[in-house]
Amino acid sequence: MEDRVSEPSLVLVFSGKRKSGKDYVTELIQKRLGSDVCCILRLSGPLKEQYAQEHGLDLDQLMGPGPYKEQYRADMIRWGESRRRQDPGLFCRLASRGAHQPVWVVSDARRLSDLQWFQAEFPQQTQSVRVQSSENTRSQRGWSFTAGVDDAESECGLDSGVEFDWNVINEADAPSLDEQLRPILQLAEEAASSSSVNRN
Repeated sequence: MEDRVSEPSLVLVFSGKRKSGKDYVTELIQKRLGSDVCCILRLSGPLKEQYAQEHGLDLDQLMGPGPYKEQYRADMIRWGESRRRQDPGLFCRLASRGAHQPVWVVSDARRLSDLQWFQAEFPQQTQSVRVQSSENTRSQRGWSFTAGVDDAESECGLDSGVEFDWNVINEADAPSLDEQLRPILQLAEEAASSSSVNRN
């Protein structure tokens, strides 16, 4: 693969609904492991870069959480789907270019094809993680149902037919995230230390 510095020892592929807290959870993992050990790969990054380029849009605003992104979201989803039909692994390949840390955290898998690409490329290293929050909790975080977005494959593609290796419940009344993430962090630490042994 182009620009890949080294193979990862562990690939954690995260998915979840909008406002379920995927970014929060994946950033927490990176913070615990350190950025020299763990990198976050955002599949939406290269998608937004390409979309902004082709449509003459402000990339910084598209990457942010504000109304600018929401204004283009439905069209960006359609555009991304057509690109994926031509090449299902396109955004996965672009997102992982230059990644050199032993632990990769993919923060935003949205379709079966995203998960399948990592499973095919890294069959021994890939683990899938689902972040779950109730609609009520997501609403409190600013989510509201948007037709053409919340009923599209980009939101529903991994809702069924996948047995996740890990489920993280991101709710106030669930066990603490520290507790839920402990076995995942332990797995990551083991993968990172075996990788440093192999490299020495």
